[in-house]
Amino acid sequence: MLSCNCQAGALCEHTIIKEQNALKKIWQHPILTKDWNVLLTPKGTCAESVKTAIDVGYRHFDGAFVYHNEDEVGQAIREKIAEGKIKREDVFYCGKLWNTCHPPEMVRPTLEKTLRILQLDYVDLYIIELPMAFQVKYYAGAPPSALEACKDAGLVKSLGVSNFNRRQLEMILNKPGLKYKPVSNQIECHPYFTQPKLLEFCKLHDIVPVGYSPLGTSRDESWVNVSSPPLLDDPLLNAIGEKYNKTAAQVVLRFSIQRGVVVIPKSFHPKRIRENFQIFDFSLTDKEMKDIEALNKNVRYVELLM
Repeated sequence: MLSCNCQAGALCEHTIIKEQNALKKIWQHPILTKDWNVLLTPKGTCAESVKTAIDVGYRHFDGAFVYHNEDEVGQAIREKIAEGKIKREDVFYCGKLWNTCHPPEMVRPTLEKTLRILQLDYVDLYIIELPMAFQVKYYAGAPPSALEACKDAGLVKSLGVSNFNRRQLEMILNKPGLKYKPVSNQIECHPYFTQPKLLEFCKLHDIVPVGYSPLGTSRDESWVNVSSPPLLDDPLLNAIGEKYNKTAAQVVLRFSIQRGVVVIPKSFHPKRIRENFQIFDFSLTDKEMKDIEALNKNVRYVELLM
């Protein structure tokens, strides 16, 4: 998916069935998303980028209250609905619960605020953005019951988590009285950080892995480990790209999708938005997949204190 701190990106239904039928049984989740992180998206460009993404074919948009641009995302979605380009049910919107909002009494009001900003009646997915709250008693995230109440009220279709490791996922899955298990876990995942053990655990428990920073990330030293090598400069990725007349970015996205990982790349450039969607007309061979997997360096670009 593309990103703009409001990830947009879903694929059309036939692509979901073709590329990720196993995930479709669990949860109707587009495999390509558009990301709209405000840290990386100039103010005012988000709405136009969302509209471009919708025109290209994206249907999954990944956003968050802390990105401070959900108003633009909602505006773009509503305008495209008004034009007849899409229906609300065509769009898959993911929102996030921030660390300061984990106390149970804050969960629903926080989601309702997101809905007011978006001017939508519901979100398709609502996830705990980080497994640590700023209140010690909520170490493993907001209590599931508070989020489950939001689902029961029709404010959200599905619940998920982000940046959870295996132990933290087990804490949720083993919670007494759990009504709805997380359907997804959004994690950093790319050829330099392949996370095979966590992906296998998610697969075992029917949790869809969603990979953020699938192309690496920006070189913003305020929040990124800039000592890590730029992913898209890798010689192997570029060589494979030349073979298929694709960019290194397209190869990386194709790699993740063939591993069963939903991708949420970020871009507000129309050309890249289109390029990131043009990954369904080729497939990587088994050898190429293994060669790319061997690039793993356990490099986490977004360190998040983990």
